[in-house]
Amino acid sequence: MYAVIRAGGKQYRVAPGDVVRLETQTGSKDGKVEFGDVLAVSANAGEIVRPESGAGALVTGQILNEDRAKKILVFHYKKKKQYKKIAGHRQPFSSVRITEIAFDGKTFSAPELPKKEAKPKKVKAEHVAHEHVAAAHKAEAKSGKPAAKKKAAAPKKSAAKKGGTGKKK
Repeated sequence: MYAVIRAGGKQYRVAPGDVVRLETQTGSKDGKVEFGDVLAVSANAGEIVRPESGAGALVTGQILNEDRAKKILVFHYKKKKQYKKIAGHRQPFSSVRITEIAFDGKTFSAPELPKKEAKPKKVKAEHVAHEHVAAAHKAEAKSGKPAAKKKAAAPKKSAAKKGGTGKKK
């Protein structure tokens, strides 16, 4: 099942579950978009129906996100006239997932997307350090001996502090 819709002055062939990048769309508060300008519908593999205006063909979508495309450079140049002009442009777009195609009393829906689970929060380094110190204290209390402490390496002295000029004798 697919349909051909008109959106933003262009025509798109869409099927339930497709994600299409369209010109910026305005949807309702819940992010749903309806495309009433359906040019053709194909219910079977070989049968294409061109619905009359107002025949009840409707394509519904869900806005996933709105973003801007990669930057293109617009460069104007006129030879021998010392004229150069450069400008950048990023075209805004909306990513729309087609959820349903309804025509002639039949509806074809896309499968529901699985809900995203929240990722577990990361433990900060301070908490890990505190737990390490607490584990050392527990080990010390069990054994009765103080835990061995690691010595930090002494910083190396530079040639200027040693009193030398840096030249070999």
